[in-house]
Amino acid sequence: MLRTVVTVIAFLLASSLASLVWAHPMDTQNAAFVQGVDGAVPAPFMYLGAKHMVTGYDHLLFLIGVVFFLFRARDVVLYVSLFTLGHSITLLVGVLSGVEVNPYGIDAIIGMSVCYKAFENMGGFERILGWRPNTKVAVLVFGLFHGLGLATKLQEFTVTDNGLVANIVSFNVGVEIGQILALTAVLIGITFWRTRPSFSRHAFMTNTALMAGGFILTAQQVFGYVFYP
Repeated sequence: MLRTVVTVIAFLLASSLASLVWAHPMDTQNAAFVQGVDGAVPAPFMYLGAKHMVTGYDHLLFLIGVVFFLFRARDVVLYVSLFTLGHSITLLVGVLSGVEVNPYGIDAIIGMSVCYKAFENMGGFERILGWRPNTKVAVLVFGLFHGLGLATKLQEFTVTDNGLVANIVSFNVGVEIGQILALTAVLIGITFWRTRPSFSRHAFMTNTALMAGGFILTAQQVFGYVFYP
């Protein structure tokens, strides 16, 4: 099972490297659709939102870190709800109010959120600081940054004001659908792995790989900020 988990993480990282700089860009066909929309078209925007989350390996790596040591369903629901609340707020506010942030900078923070959660899972804060920051607050705050990252992707294109609210809400609903689908697969894999003796033996190693992935994603964005201003 360790091999499977590491393979999934490695696949996500390889996919991120293949895109070079953007963590999860909107492809040309989808971008053209977004720019050509005039009016409310909920279904296509829901599809785009779901696709964006399922292929958004930075979000997925963070969620893997969040649920890695959550054994009770109510805890999973609580933490995922906090993450959802955070990214829903900033996605909607960012697009509807026109708040603009540097996409490289925000994606670098998203990469660091993966490092943060993996480091926390490894007990790093207790070892170095002697205490652990509030995990619920951290998940909510990083959710806000993840939402801004989603907003920057839509802000790259001209989206008409006609039907904008309905389309952005639909996009956000699609993001939640994609998140549920991806998270379900992650939970099935991790839950099965927890029944094996290898889980306790290799949890630290897996989170080390997760943290390394976060550093790679962060480095990508720093590279983009420096060379593609």
